[in-house]
Amino acid sequence: MRLDGSRCHLVLGLHNSTLNTTHSARNLGFIFDEHLTFSDQISTISKACSYHIRQLRCIRPYLDSTTECTIATSIVHSKLGYCNSLYYNLPKSQITRLQLIQNSLARAVVKAPKSCHITPVLRSLHWLKITERIEYKLLLLTYKVLTTTSLYPPPHRSFRYASHCLWNQLPSSLRKPHLIPSVTVSVLPVHASTTSP
Repeated sequence: MRLDGSRCHLVLGLHNSTLNTTHSARNLGFIFDEHLTFSDQISTISKACSYHIRQLRCIRPYLDSTTECTIATSIVHSKLGYCNSLYYNLPKSQITRLQLIQNSLARAVVKAPKSCHITPVLRSLHWLKITERIEYKLLLLTYKVLTTTSLYPPPHRSFRYASHCLWNQLPSSLRKPHLIPSVTVSVLPVHASTTSP
């Protein structure tokens, strides 16, 4: 482990290779940072949404209100809604950054001045505020999990089933807890190739 200023920089050694840790990582288009503040994700969204809002303002004179609202929802609002349940309980400062994007988008759609109050504008568009959208998404996912079985994988494909089956297929010599992970990793592919049909 190496300390770089106020940050802790971890270098992992595996065989003859080194793995460096990173401040943030992208998974399915969502940026996770080391403290799960999502500040990098929100900065990326802000930049992309601001660009699209500026472009929307440029073509606004040629669009009717329905088309403009459809474009705003499909291009910008969808970015704000993507994985937004992960924003639950974030600090107010981060949520405010997202709310400012939505406010700017709403004003662009209805051609409202920057000084006008945003709540009536959002209500006229039938848009929930960011915190309300996050809560709605969480409640909707909870409802779907509780009322449908389609979200569950088939029992033979679940982690619970697969982990037991695969673990029990390993020879007992590989299941001993004192093995070094690098040794186990190098032996597992050999075992898998000898047991596969």
